Amino acid sequence: MKELVKWVNYPRSSYYYKPSNNRKGIPTSTTTTKRDGTEVSNTEVVEEIKKILSAEFVCYGYQNVTAVLRAMDYIINHKKVYRLMDESNLLLGKVISTHGQRDFVKFRKITASRPMEYLCLDIKYVWVRGERKNYYLLSVIDVYTRRIVGYIYQSSIRKIDVIKLLGRLHQLYGLKGVFVRNDNGSQFIANMVRQYLRSLEAHQEFTHIATPEENSYIEAFHSIFEREVISRYDFESYYESKQTIVSYMDFYNNRRLHGSLKRKTPMQVWNEYYQSLSTDKQLSAEVSEDMSRVAEFADTRLALDRSGDTASFDYRLMNENYNEKVLSSFDKSVQLIGG
Repeated sequence: MKELVKWVNYPRSSYYYKPSNNRKGIPTSTTTTKRDGTEVSNTEVVEEIKKILSAEFVCYGYQNVTAVLRAMDYIINHKKVYRLMDESNLLLGKVISTHGQRDFVKFRKITASRPMEYLCLDIKYVWVRGERKNYYLLSVIDVYTRRIVGYIYQSSIRKIDVIKLLGRLHQLYGLKGVFVRNDNGSQFIANMVRQYLRSLEAHQEFTHIATPEENSYIEAFHSIFEREVISRYDFESYYESKQTIVSYMDFYNNRRLHGSLKRKTPMQVWNEYYQSLSTDKQLSAEVSEDMSRVAEFADTRLALDRSGDTASFDYRLMNENYNEKVLSSFDKSVQLIGG
């Protein structure tokens, strides 16, 4: 065999090598040591990394994350941090792979019948001349009222930022059953964002490629923002631009008149809708003759409705001294406002 491999100019070590199914080198560590000698699982380290990256305005790569972890007394090098972040899809600049079919827009024009029925979101570049760089403004508009219900403004916008913004909106208004329309930006098509919206039972729909007219409501707002802010101001710093945007969002929602809203502001339309609902009106009770004889029942806050629905009532609240006839008459008379 020695002669044969020599004739064919093939190393004997390669001929005798038997490949194994195990990973080459020493096994990867499953824990990380801290300066006080305690061992922490890599799962906990990944959770710490997520907390670091979830802070407002934080947009760190693995080198900066390593520095922060070391400041937290972790004994860890940048290679291990890179591996942990790579395995958890936390690295900046990584290509986002998606799976599953996207629901594309079926109708370009949205006909909304109430607030928080349709939301549109998109990202706008904001040039800061003093720093010679772009910052990013992600805005969410309510189609019915044209109100900007949420926005974030920072040096970069990733999928976790989109999730945090949607999470705030869900806490404030609830996104169950809401239609969320966006383009095909990497932040929006990310599996994590799509799964999060599905968990909230919201309906996410995507515009077709190169068709901004399908997201015309937020595009119109960005056109207004371009004309009224970006074209009129030269920003020297991020702080200056942020203060201007905060002021403008307040002006846009509360004082700027809209032609499409019959010269009303978004907040006027928003408030008028909810004030028009019967649940938000102060309704007075119509007290029957039988009920008027029972003084203790005057503060039950039950109102009458002509729909015929009988109110459910807790008899433990009633005085035991009243006879069955009064109780029966009262039960037939009192009716509860629907809703």
